[in-house]
Amino acid sequence: MDAGKEAENHAASFLQSQGLRLVARNYRCRMGEIDLIMEHCGTLVFVEVRLRRSVNFGGAAASITGHKQRKLIHAAQHYLQQQAKQPPCRFDAVLMDGGKIEWIKDAFSA
Repeated sequence: MDAGKEAENHAASFLQSQGLRLVARNYRCRMGEIDLIMEHCGTLVFVEVRLRRSVNFGGAAASITGHKQRKLIHAAQHYLQQQAKQPPCRFDAVLMDGGKIEWIKDAFSA
């Protein structure tokens, strides 16, 4: 298993231990990809998982650029268009830098 898949699995397990429910993994459309889609207290949570083995080039948080955020937002909009109801939504990030995990709720807005 590659490091990215392992990171996503670890992030999903971590978030489930925090009370979130897994809805979908690796949702892909022509606009982009969403690593994890979770549900938490009636809110749909689009999760970007970022792994960095070293912080030499800015760390995991720095890798979620404005361009990446726009792609995630467009992919989330595409996902929502396929759904019967439109629950409240948010974008979270799970960052893994050198073995530690950080969960940022509402990391950015649409």
